[in-house]
Amino acid sequence: MSSVDRVWVVVPAAGVGRRMGSEVPKQYLPLIDRPVIDHTLERLLEHPRVELACVVLAAEDPLWPRSAFAEHPRVLRIVGGAERCHSVRNALAALQGRAAAGDWVMVHDAARPCVQRQDIDRLLEALRGHAVGGLLGVPARDTMKRVDARGVILETVCRDGLWHAYTPQLFRFGLLQSALDAALAQGRLVTDDASAMELSGHRPLLVEGSADNIKITRPQDLELAAFYLSRRS
Repeated sequence: MSSVDRVWVVVPAAGVGRRMGSEVPKQYLPLIDRPVIDHTLERLLEHPRVELACVVLAAEDPLWPRSAFAEHPRVLRIVGGAERCHSVRNALAALQGRAAAGDWVMVHDAARPCVQRQDIDRLLEALRGHAVGGLLGVPARDTMKRVDARGVILETVCRDGLWHAYTPQLFRFGLLQSALDAALAQGRLVTDDASAMELSGHRPLLVEGSADNIKITRPQDLELAAFYLSRRS
């Protein structure tokens, strides 16, 4: 593998974000006067290694044309699927013929607008020449509890070796495509791409990133993201 393999970005953005309690999908909520997804795409596309960004959207998405990136020459709109894993697989199918098997595919959540260039650089550097790939994350620092359906604590879980999995997640195009195909064939609706790779017997590398690379899932997360972005500017 070359140390300068091309990087193709996939941004799943076909979800509705029910936990936000908003009629507007979370990727389109205003964040410092711009949609969340515009902050995310700006940070990804400004990286010099990125060839193209596939934005995976719902078939009927009336809000995407309002994005500053709707007509961007390095953005390709893809129709999403029923679940995140289907959406990523659709994007990989669209990249077939453009991406080589050994190229990198960087999958990043649309609702993580605070990703930093230095974290992307750290991930790319850590995986230089790696045969499989890996992802950003942070070690678990809080006490971890396992509970039942009623919220009753069953046990305290040792946090040694436990990490919060973040995105971007970076994998070889051919391996990720095969892994997602295998997971879907087994009926396994994996919630992240690393899970698909693990099911296929691969061992991705976890690379420590910044804790402020938060995912916007609840209303209060917007305020926190605005704070992080304002602090940088």
